[in-house]
Amino acid sequence: MIPVRGFEGKTVAVFGLGRTGLTAARALLAGKAKVIAWDEKASGREAAQAEGLTVKDLWAADWSQISALMLSPGVPLTHPKPHWVVEKAQAAGVEILGDIELFARTVNAAPAHKRPKVAAITGTNGKSTTTALLGHICRSAGRDTRIGGNIGYGVLSLDDMHGGAVYVLETSSYQLDLTSSLKADAAIILNISPDHLDRHGGMEGYIAAKRRILLNQDKGDTAIIGVDDPWCQQICTEITAANRRTIWPISAGRAMGRGVYVLQGVLYDATGDRVTEVADLLRARSLPGRHNWQNAAAAYAAARAMGISMADAAEGLRTFPGLAHRMETVATIGKVRFVNDSKATNADAARQAMSSYPRFYWIAGGVPKAGGIDSLTDLFPRIAKAYLIGDAAPAFGAALKDRAPAKECGTLEAAVMAAYADAKASGEEAVVLLSPACASFDQFADFEARGEAFRTAVQKLSKTPKGATA
Repeated sequence: MIPVRGFEGKTVAVFGLGRTGLTAARALLAGKAKVIAWDEKASGREAAQAEGLTVKDLWAADWSQISALMLSPGVPLTHPKPHWVVEKAQAAGVEILGDIELFARTVNAAPAHKRPKVAAITGTNGKSTTTALLGHICRSAGRDTRIGGNIGYGVLSLDDMHGGAVYVLETSSYQLDLTSSLKADAAIILNISPDHLDRHGGMEGYIAAKRRILLNQDKGDTAIIGVDDPWCQQICTEITAANRRTIWPISAGRAMGRGVYVLQGVLYDATGDRVTEVADLLRARSLPGRHNWQNAAAAYAAARAMGISMADAAEGLRTFPGLAHRMETVATIGKVRFVNDSKATNADAARQAMSSYPRFYWIAGGVPKAGGIDSLTDLFPRIAKAYLIGDAAPAFGAALKDRAPAKECGTLEAAVMAAYADAKASGEEAVVLLSPACASFDQFADFEARGEAFRTAVQKLSKTPKGATA
Protein backbone atom coordinates (compact mmCIF):
# COMPACT_ATOMS: atom_id res chain seq x y z
CA MET A 1 0.00 0.00 0.00
CA ILE A 2 1.06 3.60 -0.66
CA PRO A 3 0.20 5.83 2.33
CA VAL A 4 -1.28 9.06 0.95
CA ARG A 5 0.60 12.22 1.92
CA GLY A 6 -0.74 15.74 2.27
CA PHE A 7 -3.91 15.11 4.28
CA GLU A 8 -2.47 14.36 7.72
CA GLY A 9 -5.06 15.21 10.37
CA LYS A 10 -7.59 16.37 7.75
CA THR A 11 -10.97 14.84 7.02
CA VAL A 12 -11.37 13.32 3.57
CA ALA A 13 -14.72 12.02 2.36
CA VAL A 14 -14.62 8.93 0.16
CA PHE A 15 -17.64 8.33 -2.07
CA GLY A 16 -18.05 5.07 -3.93
CA LEU A 17 -16.81 2.03 -2.03
CA GLY A 18 -15.84 -0.40 -4.73
CA ARG A 19 -12.25 -1.48 -5.30
CA THR A 20 -10.96 2.06 -5.95
CA GLY A 21 -12.80 3.71 -3.06
CA LEU A 22 -11.90 1.13 -0.43
CA THR A 23 -8.27 1.13 -1.50
CA ALA A 24 -8.14 4.93 -1.34
CA ALA A 25 -9.73 4.92 2.12
CA ARG A 26 -7.12 2.49 3.43
CA ALA A 27 -4.28 4.52 1.91
CA LEU A 28 -5.60 7.78 3.33
CA LEU A 29 -5.85 6.24 6.79
CA ALA A 30 -2.32 4.89 6.46
CA GLY A 31 -1.22 8.46 5.70
CA LYS A 32 -2.88 9.72 8.92
CA ALA A 33 -5.93 11.33 7.34
CA LYS A 34 -9.37 11.06 8.88
CA VAL A 35 -11.79 9.26 6.57
CA ILE A 36 -15.56 9.24 6.33
CA ALA A 37 -16.96 6.89 3.71
CA TRP A 38 -20.28 6.51 1.93
CA ASP A 39 -21.82 4.49 -0.85
CA GLU A 40 -25.39 4.52 -2.12
CA LYS A 41 -25.33 0.72 -2.19
CA ALA A 42 -25.73 -1.17 1.08
CA SER A 43 -23.11 -3.70 -0.05
CA GLY A 44 -20.49 -0.96 -0.32
CA ARG A 45 -21.31 0.43 3.10
CA GLU A 46 -21.21 -3.04 4.62
CA ALA A 47 -17.79 -3.71 3.07
CA ALA A 48 -16.47 -0.46 4.55
CA GLN A 49 -17.90 -1.20 7.99
CA ALA A 50 -16.34 -4.66 7.90
CA GLU A 51 -12.95 -2.95 7.53
CA GLY A 52 -13.62 -0.62 10.44
CA LEU A 53 -14.09 2.50 8.33
CA THR A 54 -16.31 5.32 9.56
CA VAL A 55 -19.43 5.20 7.40
CA LYS A 56 -21.40 8.43 7.28
CA ASP A 57 -24.18 9.67 5.03
CA LEU A 58 -22.55 12.45 3.02
CA TRP A 59 -25.93 13.93 2.14
CA ALA A 60 -26.31 14.98 5.78
CA ALA A 61 -22.61 15.61 6.51
CA ASP A 62 -21.15 18.94 7.65
CA TRP A 63 -19.13 19.76 4.54
CA SER A 64 -17.41 22.68 6.27
CA GLN A 65 -15.36 20.08 8.15
CA ILE A 66 -14.31 18.16 5.02
CA SER A 67 -11.02 19.02 3.28
CA ALA A 68 -11.41 16.91 0.13
CA LEU A 69 -13.74 14.47 -1.63
CA MET A 70 -12.15 11.30 -3.02
CA LEU A 71 -14.56 10.39 -5.82
CA SER A 72 -14.61 6.96 -7.42
CA PRO A 73 -14.19 7.32 -11.21
CA GLY A 74 -17.53 5.71 -12.02
CA VAL A 75 -19.43 8.58 -10.38
CA PRO A 76 -20.45 11.36 -12.84
CA LEU A 77 -18.38 14.50 -12.35
CA THR A 78 -19.87 16.79 -15.01
CA HIS A 79 -22.10 14.84 -17.42
CA PRO A 80 -24.82 13.85 -18.04
CA LYS A 81 -25.11 15.96 -14.88
CA PRO A 82 -22.98 16.18 -11.73
CA HIS A 83 -23.81 13.62 -9.07
CA TRP A 84 -25.37 15.11 -5.93
CA VAL A 85 -22.22 14.44 -3.93
CA VAL A 86 -20.25 16.49 -6.48
CA GLU A 87 -22.73 19.34 -6.13
CA LYS A 88 -22.44 19.17 -2.33
CA ALA A 89 -18.66 19.38 -2.51
CA GLN A 90 -18.68 22.20 -5.03
CA ALA A 91 -21.17 24.21 -3.01
CA ALA A 92 -18.88 23.92 0.03
CA GLY A 93 -15.72 24.70 -1.94
CA VAL A 94 -14.34 21.22 -1.25
CA GLU A 95 -11.70 19.89 -3.63
CA ILE A 96 -12.70 16.83 -5.68
CA LEU A 97 -10.03 14.35 -6.68
CA GLY A 98 -9.41 10.72 -7.57
CA ASP A 99 -6.98 7.98 -6.63
CA ILE A 100 -4.48 8.82 -9.39
CA GLU A 101 -4.34 12.37 -8.03
CA LEU A 102 -3.73 11.08 -4.49
CA PHE A 103 -0.87 9.00 -5.87
CA ALA A 104 0.53 11.96 -7.82
CA ARG A 105 0.54 14.22 -4.78
CA THR A 106 2.26 11.57 -2.72
CA VAL A 107 4.98 11.20 -5.38
CA ASN A 108 5.40 14.96 -5.62
CA ALA A 109 5.72 15.26 -1.83
CA ALA A 110 8.59 12.76 -1.67
CA PRO A 111 12.22 13.93 -1.72
CA ALA A 112 13.65 13.86 -5.25
CA HIS A 113 15.88 10.85 -4.56
CA LYS A 114 12.88 8.80 -3.38
CA ARG A 115 10.57 9.55 -6.29
CA PRO A 116 9.85 6.59 -8.58
CA LYS A 117 9.64 6.66 -12.34
CA VAL A 118 6.06 6.88 -13.62
CA ALA A 119 4.74 5.78 -17.01
CA ALA A 120 1.08 6.58 -17.67
CA ILE A 121 -0.97 5.17 -20.53
CA THR A 122 -4.31 6.24 -21.97
CA GLY A 123 -6.23 5.97 -25.23
CA THR A 124 -9.58 4.67 -26.39
CA ASN A 125 -8.27 1.21 -27.20
CA GLY A 126 -5.18 -0.79 -26.30
CA LYS A 127 -4.53 0.74 -22.87
CA SER A 128 -4.53 -2.50 -20.93
CA THR A 129 -2.37 -4.43 -23.39
CA THR A 130 0.15 -1.59 -23.60
CA THR A 131 0.26 -1.23 -19.81
CA ALA A 132 0.80 -4.95 -19.29
CA LEU A 133 3.37 -5.07 -22.11
CA LEU A 134 5.38 -2.12 -20.79
CA GLY A 135 5.27 -3.59 -17.30
CA HIS A 136 6.55 -6.90 -18.65
CA ILE A 137 9.41 -5.19 -20.51
CA CYS A 138 10.43 -3.24 -17.40
CA ARG A 139 10.32 -6.33 -15.17
CA SER A 140 12.21 -8.43 -17.70
CA ALA A 141 14.89 -5.73 -17.76
CA GLY A 142 15.32 -6.07 -13.99
CA ARG A 143 13.36 -3.01 -12.86
CA ASP A 144 11.29 -3.08 -9.67
CA THR A 145 7.99 -2.62 -11.50
CA ARG A 146 4.44 -2.14 -10.23
CA ILE A 147 1.48 -2.28 -12.63
CA GLY A 148 -1.93 -0.85 -11.78
CA GLY A 149 -4.41 1.99 -12.11
CA ASN A 150 -7.35 1.11 -14.32
CA ILE A 151 -5.93 -2.40 -14.80
CA GLY A 152 -5.78 -5.10 -12.15
CA TYR A 153 -4.95 -3.22 -8.98
CA GLY A 154 -5.84 0.28 -7.82
CA VAL A 155 -2.69 2.40 -7.82
CA LEU A 156 -2.77 3.03 -4.06
CA SER A 157 -2.81 -0.71 -3.33
CA LEU A 158 0.59 -1.17 -5.00
CA ASP A 159 3.77 -1.52 -2.97
CA ASP A 160 5.09 1.71 -1.47
CA MET A 161 7.50 3.73 -3.52
CA HIS A 162 11.24 4.17 -3.53
CA GLY A 163 13.66 5.87 -5.88
CA GLY A 164 14.35 2.76 -7.95
CA ALA A 165 10.73 1.75 -8.49
CA VAL A 166 8.79 2.03 -11.75
CA TYR A 167 5.01 2.51 -11.78
CA VAL A 168 3.23 1.63 -15.01
CA LEU A 169 -0.32 2.97 -14.82
CA GLU A 170 -3.33 2.58 -17.08
CA THR A 171 -5.44 5.74 -16.80
CA SER A 172 -9.01 6.08 -18.03
CA SER A 173 -10.67 9.31 -19.10
CA TYR A 174 -12.78 9.13 -15.92
CA GLN A 175 -9.65 8.96 -13.77
CA LEU A 176 -7.89 11.71 -15.71
CA ASP A 177 -10.86 14.03 -15.21
CA LEU A 178 -10.03 13.85 -11.48
CA THR A 179 -6.26 14.29 -11.91
CA SER A 180 -4.29 17.54 -12.02
CA SER A 181 -0.87 16.92 -10.40
CA LEU A 182 0.40 13.83 -12.23
CA LYS A 183 3.82 14.35 -13.83
CA ALA A 184 4.58 11.31 -15.94
CA ASP A 185 8.14 10.57 -16.98
CA ALA A 186 6.60 8.83 -19.99
CA ALA A 187 3.01 9.62 -21.02
CA ILE A 188 1.30 7.65 -23.78
CA ILE A 189 -1.83 8.56 -25.74
CA LEU A 190 -2.37 5.57 -28.02
CA ASN A 191 -5.38 6.61 -30.04
CA ILE A 192 -8.67 8.45 -29.77
CA SER A 193 -12.07 7.52 -31.19
CA PRO A 194 -15.56 8.39 -29.93
CA ASP A 195 -16.28 6.72 -26.57
CA HIS A 196 -17.85 7.67 -23.23
CA LEU A 197 -19.24 10.79 -24.88
CA ASP A 198 -22.20 10.91 -22.49
CA ARG A 199 -19.77 11.22 -19.55
CA HIS A 200 -17.71 14.00 -21.14
CA GLY A 201 -20.39 16.06 -22.88
CA GLY A 202 -19.16 15.18 -26.37
CA MET A 203 -15.93 14.61 -28.25
CA GLU A 204 -14.30 17.86 -27.15
CA GLY A 205 -14.66 16.96 -23.47
CA TYR A 206 -13.45 13.41 -24.06
CA ILE A 207 -10.30 14.60 -25.84
CA ALA A 208 -9.68 17.19 -23.13
CA ALA A 209 -9.79 14.44 -20.50
CA LYS A 210 -7.30 12.30 -22.42
CA ARG A 211 -4.93 15.26 -22.85
CA ARG A 212 -4.72 15.68 -19.09
CA ILE A 213 -2.18 12.85 -19.04
CA LEU A 214 0.29 15.35 -20.51
CA LEU A 215 -0.17 17.92 -17.74
CA ASN A 216 2.97 18.99 -15.91
CA GLN A 217 5.40 17.29 -18.29
CA ASP A 218 8.55 19.28 -18.89
CA LYS A 219 12.13 18.95 -20.07
CA GLY A 220 13.34 15.42 -19.41
CA ASP A 221 9.88 13.88 -19.79
CA THR A 222 8.63 12.06 -22.90
CA ALA A 223 5.24 12.18 -24.61
CA ILE A 224 4.45 9.23 -26.89
CA ILE A 225 1.54 9.92 -29.21
CA GLY A 226 -0.11 7.61 -31.73
CA VAL A 227 -0.58 9.46 -35.02
CA ASP A 228 -2.79 6.98 -36.86
CA ASP A 229 -5.98 8.94 -36.11
CA PRO A 230 -6.75 12.64 -36.73
CA TRP A 231 -7.40 13.56 -33.11
CA CYS A 232 -4.03 12.28 -31.91
CA GLN A 233 -2.32 13.81 -34.94
CA GLN A 234 -3.64 17.17 -33.85
CA ILE A 235 -2.49 16.67 -30.26
CA CYS A 236 0.98 15.71 -31.47
CA THR A 237 1.19 18.81 -33.67
CA GLU A 238 0.03 21.09 -30.88
CA ILE A 239 2.40 19.80 -28.22
CA THR A 240 5.30 19.79 -30.67
CA ALA A 241 4.75 23.51 -31.13
CA ALA A 242 4.99 23.94 -27.35
CA ASN A 243 8.55 22.49 -27.59
CA ARG A 244 9.17 21.45 -23.97
CA ARG A 245 9.27 17.71 -23.48
CA THR A 246 10.63 15.04 -25.79
CA ILE A 247 7.93 13.95 -28.24
CA TRP A 248 7.98 10.62 -30.04
CA PRO A 249 5.15 9.91 -32.50
CA ILE A 250 4.26 6.25 -33.05
CA SER A 251 2.55 4.57 -35.98
CA ALA A 252 1.45 1.05 -36.81
CA GLY A 253 1.43 1.56 -40.56
CA ARG A 254 3.69 4.28 -41.93
CA ALA A 255 7.33 5.26 -41.84
CA MET A 256 8.26 8.47 -40.07
CA GLY A 257 11.36 10.59 -39.90
CA ARG A 258 11.12 10.68 -36.11
CA GLY A 259 9.60 8.32 -33.55
CA VAL A 260 8.80 4.59 -33.51
CA TYR A 261 6.85 2.82 -36.21
CA VAL A 262 5.92 -0.60 -37.57
CA LEU A 263 5.88 -1.59 -41.23
CA GLN A 264 4.60 -5.02 -42.27
CA GLY A 265 5.21 -6.31 -38.76
CA VAL A 266 8.74 -4.98 -38.33
CA LEU A 267 9.33 -2.39 -35.59
CA TYR A 268 11.72 0.47 -36.33
CA ASP A 269 13.30 2.99 -33.94
CA ALA A 270 13.76 6.46 -35.44
CA THR A 271 14.27 8.29 -32.15
CA GLY A 272 18.00 8.81 -32.69
CA ASP A 273 20.28 9.86 -35.52
CA ARG A 274 19.43 6.86 -37.69
CA VAL A 275 16.62 4.37 -38.21
CA THR A 276 17.23 1.00 -36.57
CA GLU A 277 15.30 -2.22 -37.17
CA VAL A 278 14.41 -3.47 -33.68
CA ALA A 279 12.12 -6.49 -33.81
CA ASP A 280 10.01 -8.69 -36.08
CA LEU A 281 6.62 -8.58 -34.35
CA LEU A 282 5.36 -11.40 -36.52
CA ARG A 283 7.39 -13.62 -34.20
CA ALA A 284 5.76 -12.14 -31.09
CA ARG A 285 2.88 -14.61 -30.77
CA SER A 286 0.98 -12.57 -28.18
CA LEU A 287 0.99 -9.38 -30.29
CA PRO A 288 -0.94 -10.28 -33.47
CA GLY A 289 -2.46 -7.65 -35.73
CA ARG A 290 -1.93 -4.00 -36.54
CA HIS A 291 -3.59 -2.78 -33.35
CA ASN A 292 -1.04 -4.71 -31.31
CA TRP A 293 1.75 -3.25 -33.43
CA GLN A 294 0.67 0.17 -32.20
CA ASN A 295 0.68 -1.11 -28.63
CA ALA A 296 4.15 -2.57 -29.15
CA ALA A 297 5.51 0.67 -30.63
CA ALA A 298 4.15 2.64 -27.67
CA ALA A 299 5.47 0.24 -25.03
CA TYR A 300 8.87 0.06 -26.72
CA ALA A 301 9.11 3.86 -26.93
CA ALA A 302 8.17 4.25 -23.26
CA ALA A 303 10.68 1.60 -22.22
CA ARG A 304 13.43 3.44 -24.07
CA ALA A 305 12.32 6.71 -22.46
CA MET A 306 12.67 4.99 -19.07
CA GLY A 307 16.27 4.08 -19.84
CA ILE A 308 15.81 0.44 -20.92
CA SER A 309 18.17 -0.71 -23.66
CA MET A 310 17.01 -1.43 -27.18
CA ALA A 311 17.97 -5.11 -26.82
CA ASP A 312 16.11 -5.56 -23.52
CA ALA A 313 13.02 -3.79 -24.86
CA ALA A 314 13.01 -6.00 -27.98
CA GLU A 315 13.36 -9.13 -25.86
CA GLY A 316 10.42 -8.02 -23.71
CA LEU A 317 8.26 -7.67 -26.83
CA ARG A 318 9.16 -11.18 -27.91
CA THR A 319 8.47 -12.83 -24.54
CA PHE A 320 5.24 -11.01 -23.62
CA PRO A 321 2.70 -13.69 -22.60
CA GLY A 322 -0.40 -11.69 -23.50
CA LEU A 323 -3.28 -10.17 -21.56
CA ALA A 324 -6.35 -11.84 -20.12
CA HIS A 325 -9.65 -10.87 -21.81
CA ARG A 326 -7.86 -9.43 -24.87
CA MET A 327 -7.81 -11.86 -27.81
CA GLU A 328 -7.07 -14.59 -25.27
CA THR A 329 -7.45 -18.17 -26.42
CA VAL A 330 -9.12 -19.87 -23.45
CA ALA A 331 -9.53 -23.35 -24.94
CA THR A 332 -9.61 -25.41 -28.10
CA ILE A 333 -12.18 -28.20 -28.29
CA GLY A 334 -11.65 -30.41 -31.30
CA LYS A 335 -11.42 -28.01 -34.23
CA VAL A 336 -13.11 -25.11 -32.39
CA ARG A 337 -11.00 -22.39 -30.81
CA PHE A 338 -12.56 -20.09 -28.19
CA VAL A 339 -11.22 -16.53 -28.02
CA ASN A 340 -12.00 -14.23 -25.09
CA ASP A 341 -11.96 -10.58 -26.17
CA SER A 342 -14.28 -9.32 -23.43
CA LYS A 343 -12.12 -6.19 -23.10
CA ALA A 344 -13.62 -4.99 -26.41
CA THR A 345 -16.24 -2.69 -24.92
CA ASN A 346 -16.82 -0.63 -28.08
CA ALA A 347 -16.97 -1.18 -31.81
CA ASP A 348 -13.44 0.08 -32.50
CA ALA A 349 -12.02 -2.38 -29.99
CA ALA A 350 -14.07 -5.23 -31.45
CA ARG A 351 -12.79 -4.35 -34.93
CA GLN A 352 -9.27 -5.22 -33.82
CA ALA A 353 -10.18 -8.81 -33.03
CA MET A 354 -12.67 -9.24 -35.87
CA SER A 355 -10.06 -8.10 -38.37
CA SER A 356 -7.70 -10.83 -37.18
CA TYR A 357 -9.86 -13.77 -38.29
CA PRO A 358 -11.13 -14.43 -41.85
CA ARG A 359 -14.26 -16.12 -40.47
CA PHE A 360 -15.67 -16.49 -36.96
CA TYR A 361 -18.73 -17.23 -34.87
CA TRP A 362 -19.33 -13.92 -33.07
CA ILE A 363 -20.75 -13.43 -29.57
CA ALA A 364 -21.66 -9.76 -29.11
CA GLY A 365 -23.90 -7.50 -27.06
CA GLY A 366 -24.33 -5.85 -23.70
CA VAL A 367 -24.83 -2.14 -23.08
CA PRO A 368 -24.27 -0.53 -26.50
CA LYS A 369 -22.12 2.54 -27.11
CA ALA A 370 -23.06 5.42 -29.40
CA GLY A 371 -23.19 4.22 -33.00
CA GLY A 372 -23.62 0.58 -32.06
CA ILE A 373 -21.92 -1.65 -34.62
CA ASP A 374 -22.61 0.47 -37.70
CA SER A 375 -18.88 1.11 -38.16
CA LEU A 376 -18.24 -2.64 -38.46
CA THR A 377 -20.32 -3.29 -41.59
CA ASP A 378 -17.24 -3.99 -43.73
CA LEU A 379 -16.47 -6.94 -41.43
CA PHE A 380 -19.96 -8.45 -41.46
CA PRO A 381 -19.08 -10.82 -44.37
CA ARG A 382 -16.57 -12.51 -42.05
CA ILE A 383 -19.29 -13.46 -39.55
CA ALA A 384 -20.32 -17.08 -39.92
CA LYS A 385 -23.11 -16.35 -37.45
CA ALA A 386 -23.69 -13.88 -34.62
CA TYR A 387 -25.02 -14.80 -31.16
CA LEU A 388 -26.45 -11.72 -29.47
CA ILE A 389 -26.81 -11.08 -25.74
CA GLY A 390 -27.90 -8.34 -23.39
CA ASP A 391 -29.56 -4.98 -23.99
CA ALA A 392 -28.03 -4.53 -27.44
CA ALA A 393 -29.35 -7.77 -28.90
CA PRO A 394 -32.42 -6.34 -30.75
CA ALA A 395 -30.51 -3.39 -32.22
CA PHE A 396 -27.55 -5.53 -33.23
CA GLY A 397 -29.93 -8.04 -34.81
CA ALA A 398 -31.49 -5.26 -36.87
CA ALA A 399 -28.05 -4.01 -37.95
CA LEU A 400 -27.05 -7.51 -39.09
CA LYS A 401 -30.31 -8.28 -40.90
CA ASP A 402 -29.71 -9.49 -44.48
CA ARG A 403 -25.95 -9.05 -43.90
CA ALA A 404 -25.06 -11.90 -41.55
CA PRO A 405 -27.07 -14.65 -39.83
CA ALA A 406 -27.82 -13.81 -36.20
CA LYS A 407 -29.60 -15.29 -33.21
CA GLU A 408 -30.70 -13.60 -29.99
CA CYS A 409 -29.48 -15.83 -27.15
CA GLY A 410 -30.18 -13.74 -24.05
CA THR A 411 -27.37 -15.04 -21.85
CA LEU A 412 -23.68 -15.52 -22.49
CA GLU A 413 -23.79 -19.20 -21.55
CA ALA A 414 -26.58 -19.84 -24.06
CA ALA A 415 -24.59 -17.97 -26.71
CA VAL A 416 -21.49 -20.10 -26.05
CA MET A 417 -23.49 -23.32 -26.34
CA ALA A 418 -25.18 -22.25 -29.56
CA ALA A 419 -21.97 -20.97 -31.14
CA TYR A 420 -20.10 -24.16 -30.29
CA ALA A 421 -22.84 -26.34 -31.74
CA ASP A 422 -22.78 -24.46 -35.03
CA ALA A 423 -18.98 -24.22 -35.20
CA LYS A 424 -18.60 -27.94 -34.48
CA ALA A 425 -21.25 -28.84 -37.05
CA SER A 426 -19.32 -26.95 -39.75
CA GLY A 427 -16.59 -29.59 -39.56
CA GLU A 428 -13.98 -26.89 -40.21
CA GLU A 429 -11.28 -25.20 -38.15
CA ALA A 430 -13.41 -22.54 -36.46
CA VAL A 431 -13.16 -19.60 -34.06
CA VAL A 432 -15.83 -18.69 -31.51
CA LEU A 433 -15.08 -15.05 -30.69
CA LEU A 434 -16.44 -13.17 -27.68
CA SER A 435 -15.83 -9.55 -28.72
CA PRO A 436 -18.94 -7.80 -27.42
CA ALA A 437 -18.53 -4.22 -28.77
CA CYS A 438 -20.46 -3.22 -25.65
CA ALA A 439 -20.09 -2.43 -21.98
CA SER A 440 -20.97 -5.27 -19.65
CA PHE A 441 -23.09 -3.63 -16.98
CA ASP A 442 -26.47 -5.06 -17.98
CA GLN A 443 -25.41 -8.59 -17.00
CA PHE A 444 -21.94 -8.38 -15.38
CA ALA A 445 -20.05 -6.22 -12.91
CA ASP A 446 -17.30 -5.48 -15.46
CA PHE A 447 -15.61 -6.86 -18.55
CA GLU A 448 -13.41 -9.12 -16.40
CA ALA A 449 -16.47 -10.81 -14.92
CA ARG A 450 -17.89 -11.24 -18.41
CA GLY A 451 -14.63 -12.78 -19.63
CA GLU A 452 -14.51 -15.17 -16.70
CA ALA A 453 -18.13 -16.19 -17.35
CA PHE A 454 -17.13 -16.97 -20.94
CA ARG A 455 -14.21 -19.05 -19.69
CA THR A 456 -16.49 -20.94 -17.30
CA ALA A 457 -19.06 -21.62 -20.01
CA VAL A 458 -16.34 -22.98 -22.30
CA GLN A 459 -14.97 -25.17 -19.50
CA LYS A 460 -18.42 -26.71 -19.10
CA LEU A 461 -18.35 -27.66 -22.76
CA SER A 462 -14.96 -29.32 -22.40
CA LYS A 463 -15.79 -31.56 -19.43
CA THR A 464 -15.54 -34.42 -21.87
CA PRO A 465 -11.79 -34.10 -22.37
CA LYS A 466 -11.41 -35.96 -25.65
CA GLY A 467 -9.94 -33.56 -28.20
CA ALA A 468 -9.92 -30.65 -25.78
CA THR A 469 -6.95 -28.54 -24.73
CA ALA A 470 -6.92 -25.59 -22.38
